[in-house]
Amino acid sequence: MHIDRATLHVSELMRQITRTEIRLPELQRSYVWRPTQVAKLVDSLYQGFPFGSLLFWQSDEAPVTRSLAVTGAGEQPVQPPLYLLDGQQRLTSLHRVFHDHPEAQIVFHVEKERFQNQSAATQADPQWIKVYTLLQRGESIISMTRRLKDAGCPLDEVQIEDRLSAVRSLGERTFHVETLRECGYQEVSEIFVRVNSAGRHLSRADLAMSTLSAKWPGVLDKFQKEAAHWRRAGYGDLDVEFLSRAFAGVLFGGGMSSWSVNDLSRVGEDELARAWGTVERGLRHLVPLLKANLGLARSGPLPSLVALIPLIVLLGERPDGPMAAQTADALLYWLLIATVRARYSTSSDTNLTRDIQAARKPDPARELLRNLGVLQAVPAITAESLAGRSKESPYFFLSLLVAQRNGARDWWYATSIMPGESDDFQLQYHHVHPVATLDRYDKGEINDLANLAFISRKANLKISDRSPADYFPSVEAATLRAHFIPLDEDLRAAAAFPRFLVQRRRLLAEAMTELLASFRPAWLDRTLPSGPAATSDGYKLTMVLYGSAWLPGRLLFRASGADVEWTGTTEMEDFAAAVEAACTEGRDGDVEINGESVPVQVLEDAIEVPIGPFLVSGTAQEWTEIIERERASMRSVAHMPAVAEKPWAGERVALPAGSTD
Repeated sequence: MHIDRATLHVSELMRQITRTEIRLPELQRSYVWRPTQVAKLVDSLYQGFPFGSLLFWQSDEAPVTRSLAVTGAGEQPVQPPLYLLDGQQRLTSLHRVFHDHPEAQIVFHVEKERFQNQSAATQADPQWIKVYTLLQRGESIISMTRRLKDAGCPLDEVQIEDRLSAVRSLGERTFHVETLRECGYQEVSEIFVRVNSAGRHLSRADLAMSTLSAKWPGVLDKFQKEAAHWRRAGYGDLDVEFLSRAFAGVLFGGGMSSWSVNDLSRVGEDELARAWGTVERGLRHLVPLLKANLGLARSGPLPSLVALIPLIVLLGERPDGPMAAQTADALLYWLLIATVRARYSTSSDTNLTRDIQAARKPDPARELLRNLGVLQAVPAITAESLAGRSKESPYFFLSLLVAQRNGARDWWYATSIMPGESDDFQLQYHHVHPVATLDRYDKGEINDLANLAFISRKANLKISDRSPADYFPSVEAATLRAHFIPLDEDLRAAAAFPRFLVQRRRLLAEAMTELLASFRPAWLDRTLPSGPAATSDGYKLTMVLYGSAWLPGRLLFRASGADVEWTGTTEMEDFAAAVEAACTEGRDGDVEINGESVPVQVLEDAIEVPIGPFLVSGTAQEWTEIIERERASMRSVAHMPAVAEKPWAGERVALPAGSTD
């Protein structure tokens, strides 16, 4: 067997497919990529990321072949055929994009530098440009730039032209190609199986550690020792993966996608050591601040660890000297607002880059707060902010903080509530009105955070399914009050449950707003008007699964808000498969909602799904819990209402996955 090696331009490979000079041997599987995967490949070419090599086989045997899933491939060949062993999904996808295949309508947003499949929303927005249109060269870059400026693109003309030109030159990217010669079909079959055997998905953190280990021997040991230190201190979530993210933030000023192997090759060991020193120093200042000033004894309750990275940069690089109390308050104020707003659930890399840049400016605390917009309005949490929120919501984290701050104690041991303790002392959330007493209410109301209190496992077991009317008399009034539970006796029966939620939301909202105000530094203008603490306040997305023991069922979505009313459905089996692939394999996918294919995308540590008027984003754990929640509460398919399935065509509001029920 001989192996020839070469480098071929994408454009030449496309021509070879069109001339049927690249063919599929019968052993190849069918084309399976979804539009989101195609968009990701185009993005890799655009970004200059590695996108793999190709493996061909050239033979005189003329094996049985099957057609590529492309259109327009019928020209006469001018050279002997090559049989494609590895690279079918990539080459087919690119040919589809280059030839306007109806299932590969990839569009590009110049300002966001983002690719995705065409949708009703992108068709209505002139800032999205079809990649095929750019590749065809039918319109000049200058005229496209003028059109984008007229549509409101904030970039200057040079930036727009550079980005459009980069897309137009995708055909100039090259594949490394290996061609097997002088080997038989049986040998080729074995090679094909080995090459295409599935391996474990490597996250960016895995790749970062592999690259760093080769560049800076001993780095993994440093990270592991640091992670062990914080695990002993109760901050076990500061593991090797998180440390690698923080390290990338310090070194390159952004998220994991802000660096590449080429960038790392230009960094010397001294610079790597300085960056690691910044991470160590930043954490040794930050964790005591969280413990002492915020009362956060353990890392577990933190909804987002990414929000710690700008603070690590700031504290790790600030001059050695005393910190003013108001500066410390301002940093925690920023952390609380960033958490409530789920700042890194969407556009995580962009926002992280902006915040790290702010952390390195002369007045970093003010600049961080400026990024959140709190210099223009005072964030306020209202009872309406908490309506429909569950334990997945960032507001649940605040409910723990205000309970601790209010001296809340466990209802069995009378100890201060403390997350992360083991055995009977382990902190749990308890339904104040037990589920068993609320069969007339829907799951969104039952699991509302206003119906949840923090108590130990032992106390939870003792209360079991008893009504508040039964067990409240055995709990001291002061203990209930510390958990912001209204004492009115007429709110303890199941029939009064909706009124109980209204009253407790009001008490919690007042306490949360006071918590934020206590950290708001005096040097911020206190005469500003108040505004919603989070842009998602007032919006709600409910999900209900309708199915049976023998049917996976359909998932019904209902979106509501001040100016939004929308209903949609999707096949639960497809939705769950796409979400689970994103969660477990880090693989992008697609799902059909109301007849429209929408992407399920992995963006850093978040998974993002457009659902009607919302861009829903959450961690793998949050999405896994959502799928499990819906399966556990499935209703009979016979009760599913009729839905007028209409795709969403307007702008989408960012909504944390924790704000769904």
